[in-house]
Amino acid sequence: MRNIYLAASAAILIAACSENGGQPQTESPASGVILENFDTSVRPQDDFYRYVNGAYLDHLEIPADKSRYSVFNELADRNEAYLKVIVDDVVAADTETGSEAQKVADLYKSFTDTARINELGVAPIGDELAYIAKLSSREDLIDAFAHFAAQRGGGFGNGPGVVIPFSFSVGQDAKEASRYRGFLSQSGLGLPDREFYFLEDEKSRQLLAQYQDYIAKLFELAGLDDAGAKAATVIAMEKALAQHHWIRTENRDRDKTYNKVTLDELQALTPHFDWSRYFTAIGTAAQDTVIIRQPSYLEGFNQVFADAPINEWKTYLTFKLLHGYAPELSEDFVNANFDFFGRAMQGTPEIQPRWKRGLARINADIGHSLGKLYVARHFTPEAKQRMSELVENLRAAFSDRLDTLEWMSAETREQARDKLNKFRPQIGYPDKWRDYSSIEIKADDLIGNVKRAHAYAFRFNMDQLGKPVDREDWFINPQLVNAFYSSTRNAIVFPAGILQPPFFDIEADDAVNYGAIGGVIGHEMGHGFDDQGSKSDGEGNLRNWWTEADKAEFVKRTDALVAQYNQFSPLENLHINGRLTLGENIGDLGGLSIAYRAYKLSLDGQGGPEVDGYTAEQRFFIGWAQIWRNKMREAAARRQLILDSHSRGEFRANGVMMNMPAFYEAFDVKEGDGLYRPPEDRISIW
Repeated sequence: MRNIYLAASAAILIAACSENGGQPQTESPASGVILENFDTSVRPQDDFYRYVNGAYLDHLEIPADKSRYSVFNELADRNEAYLKVIVDDVVAADTETGSEAQKVADLYKSFTDTARINELGVAPIGDELAYIAKLSSREDLIDAFAHFAAQRGGGFGNGPGVVIPFSFSVGQDAKEASRYRGFLSQSGLGLPDREFYFLEDEKSRQLLAQYQDYIAKLFELAGLDDAGAKAATVIAMEKALAQHHWIRTENRDRDKTYNKVTLDELQALTPHFDWSRYFTAIGTAAQDTVIIRQPSYLEGFNQVFADAPINEWKTYLTFKLLHGYAPELSEDFVNANFDFFGRAMQGTPEIQPRWKRGLARINADIGHSLGKLYVARHFTPEAKQRMSELVENLRAAFSDRLDTLEWMSAETREQARDKLNKFRPQIGYPDKWRDYSSIEIKADDLIGNVKRAHAYAFRFNMDQLGKPVDREDWFINPQLVNAFYSSTRNAIVFPAGILQPPFFDIEADDAVNYGAIGGVIGHEMGHGFDDQGSKSDGEGNLRNWWTEADKAEFVKRTDALVAQYNQFSPLENLHINGRLTLGENIGDLGGLSIAYRAYKLSLDGQGGPEVDGYTAEQRFFIGWAQIWRNKMREAAARRQLILDSHSRGEFRANGVMMNMPAFYEAFDVKEGDGLYRPPEDRISIW
């Protein structure tokens, strides 16, 4: 679960999947406690994460097509198996042309027809290569950026497509959440973050060299001359852009990244780039203002745009085109792409089978069509009703907590309660599905299918300008294994994909469900009150609703959480970035605290049952720790520490436990135990 502060989504933590790999048994018993995963040689007071998950971790072999394996992967594996059956059924059926079933079937056929894909080679993007080759002026470049913007998509996951040096999208205005505006953001890099271009340690330098080799390989595969020189040009261009990119902690700051300007002010900021020409080309010329997320980046881009020769920009765009479509081109392109981004970047030994990648393509491009079929087979009305009840129980517990929050004044408390009352739960699946009827899907045209799907998503996004905000629109697929909070909608979203064991088991004991899915619900509610989500009110508007004293106390407590997580070291000489992960850590701590309160309130003063030798309170904490079991390859772990706003699983469990007095009581944690912290060092926020 991660926050989506401006307009899109916010997720927990995600990983793809495999159906086998010798995983330990994970079927959820009636109690919800998976005893066979425990390592009872470890004391729960010393390392609760290891105590609950140790045997699982010892026996787990990460599948060869994965860089990590976690509960999210387990559920995604399960869902892939479900989706494969659905798609096979649709492929075998006699479908009507233009129907959703036909589109699902033919998109899958086009992706899995490897003989045709390999025969075509680079030919499916030959017209685009020719288009780039004819560019001869700065005006042509602006037109090209507009042309390729539509090939980047703009839906929930159908990228990367063709990446240009900036991203223009439409979303809710954070300070006027009832209307849509355009947003300009930094972009243009092939590596995941600016740091990858400038780190001087041996591994980072080696990775940059491997990236340059990958770029050259794509030029060679496309039959283009001077591949090595072209690759060096691309690296130099991306470095020039990366110099101006903001770092991730800066990009989390919703105040710094909200800079609303008129089009005249935008033009004055970037005099070498004709925005009127660009916006006219993409059909958004009527807008009066835009919101710039990183103004200094645009200033830097403006200079790079003016200084770099046209031929260098053409080389850059040629690579972006080849890279954007590499996963859908012939196998030599696919393998080159995986060799770098899979093996080198994340340490993954093997690429996923093509059928899995085909499912991912459907999910990315026409995911709601597949989602309808998934929900019909695998999500019950009873599950939706039970989740609705749990959400309202957590809301009531949060409200109850606000009444007793010792550090918050009545004035701020009233505003917080108003926001809590206005949370909009979205559970399972949307009431209104995306309409893909305008997308033409052909069984023998994979690249064309992808381009048309991207163009649809881009147009869908652009066309929101000037329309009323649709707060009920789902920006994700219901089959996704994740959960989200949107600050501008003040919405908490729980797709059907995550609402299964071990997160949610309608047959399981309440204690474990409150610890698992209850903690997830609380986590998403907590995002509304984390260091960034707390900047918005109940209507989704970015405004300060805190008293000065309350905000100072909140910052004091969150700074203490930053310092605490900065001390955690998943790898030798590498630590968690407590500032980058702050929002997720607040969500975890506040969310589990509220979930525990909700569980105790649900007992109505009675004691919960003892099951499997554990008290109800103990099973609550076991439920939370179970959902964070995970194992990562070293390359993926290093990448996570640089890029991810989530802490590693063991710290999402242990880091929360050491701050919760109820955990100390449940497991009799005393001074000298590994998870013991003196009362004055335990952090409480919500």
